[in-house]
Amino acid sequence: MKPIWIVDDDASIRWVLEKALARENLETRSFSNARDALAAFATDTPQVLVSDIRMPGESGLDLLAVVKEQHPGLPVIIITAFSDLDSAVASFQGGAFEYLAKPFDIDKAVALIRRALEESLREASVETLPADTPEILGQAPAMQEVFRAIGRLSQSNVTVLITGESGTGKELVAHALHKHSPRAAQPFIALNTAAIPKDLLESELFGHERGAFTGAQATRRGRFEQAENGTLFLDEIGDMPFDLQTRLLRVLSDGHFYRVGGHQPIKANVRVITATHQNLEQRVREGQFREDLFHRLNVIRLRLPSLRERREDIPLLARHFLLQSARQLGGETKRMSEAAMQFLVGLDLPGNVRQLENLCNWITVMAPGQTVEVKDLPLDLTQGAGFVSPYAADAAGASVLPAPVPLSAAGALAVPAPSSGMSSNLPAAFAAGADGWISLLELQAANMLAAGQVEVMDVLGKQFESALIKTALKHTHGRKNDAAVRLGIGRNTITRKIAELGIDGAKDE
Repeated sequence: MKPIWIVDDDASIRWVLEKALARENLETRSFSNARDALAAFATDTPQVLVSDIRMPGESGLDLLAVVKEQHPGLPVIIITAFSDLDSAVASFQGGAFEYLAKPFDIDKAVALIRRALEESLREASVETLPADTPEILGQAPAMQEVFRAIGRLSQSNVTVLITGESGTGKELVAHALHKHSPRAAQPFIALNTAAIPKDLLESELFGHERGAFTGAQATRRGRFEQAENGTLFLDEIGDMPFDLQTRLLRVLSDGHFYRVGGHQPIKANVRVITATHQNLEQRVREGQFREDLFHRLNVIRLRLPSLRERREDIPLLARHFLLQSARQLGGETKRMSEAAMQFLVGLDLPGNVRQLENLCNWITVMAPGQTVEVKDLPLDLTQGAGFVSPYAADAAGASVLPAPVPLSAAGALAVPAPSSGMSSNLPAAFAAGADGWISLLELQAANMLAAGQVEVMDVLGKQFESALIKTALKHTHGRKNDAAVRLGIGRNTITRKIAELGIDGAKDE
């Protein structure tokens, strides 16, 4: 790991930060002015840069501008006096990661540098991803199974049926199968059978002879001919018209086909890969899909997991798409705050990876700051359908914290399994342990403060106390004296709190 650079003309500030970071086993390198720091960039780069805003010669904002132009992924923390807050806020437009206002608490400063350090390491891992496309990203066990299957299938000519929800990356997998196959130097041709009108689909697949139908003024090669010696990918095969299924079956069976209006058989040397989001077995039972074609296509089935089944991959994918969006759109790479990333991990995202990519494009264009908070996300995600907020609304419309979650024996938050007929909509943040629910508490406080609510401490404090006491009473079967002992408070205190909070079900014995 590279050192953290500290740029400040005040020797005492440099000394304090050096000593504090050394206690954290973090290497540092210090400079008394921006000019020396810029000169050092010629031979080295830091993991994180911490710079004062006002220094003799070039200012911290000047340094920021040069650094972000040459090293856009490097987190830069600006140190500022309270009188320079306007400049500090303006620094965000230049791509600053965060700012520290003097006088600052050293522990908070170290925590902020740690956060920037983690972000820098994450960005570095994304930056080192192969540049060629298409890419399939995933560290979840379900995706590792997919990668292993691609490796086993790539050297074979066997027909593959890829299943999975819309947006899970079925075409990317088909690309990968082709790219790593002996046919890689030959064409990869893709056709979405659901996107072509029924009366044109046959011509798209098999081509047509001149004069075969009105408007056929020249002979046209179809997708099978275009993919000769290569791979033909037929997406949404479940939507193929029934009569065309017969023609496709014939090609797969004997390797020959006829152009529309043609009389000469054409030999097809093509590997066929198909994909669908539909249940083909059900389509067969309903008489909408030929059973013999289904068995011909279903030689090897490769199922892609939904994003809900691989939530641990969402941060990796989000960072990749944000970086990709910034490159394509020519802007700065946005970063998700920890709370926003946990919120994102808790989303169902029915559109899967495609929806996540579109969301990252939206964030790159629309999110106001360099660091994206939950409030910066689209309202249809934070308030609309498709996501059950971790905060329910009470009868008065005010946000309230979710029902208490029990602690496991190890002291971490344990997500209860849903009971029969119920579905758990707890966000993934709960499964992350104490940090998860604390982040959600911070988010709730931020939402209430942003909405102009008053007495936030009193409101949240009462909800917190009520949740603890109710949970303790459940564990002691309503015995408040035992509950007081478990909670480490006095009997008079719990009696008073029960009365103040209006908690029912408590008993003295």
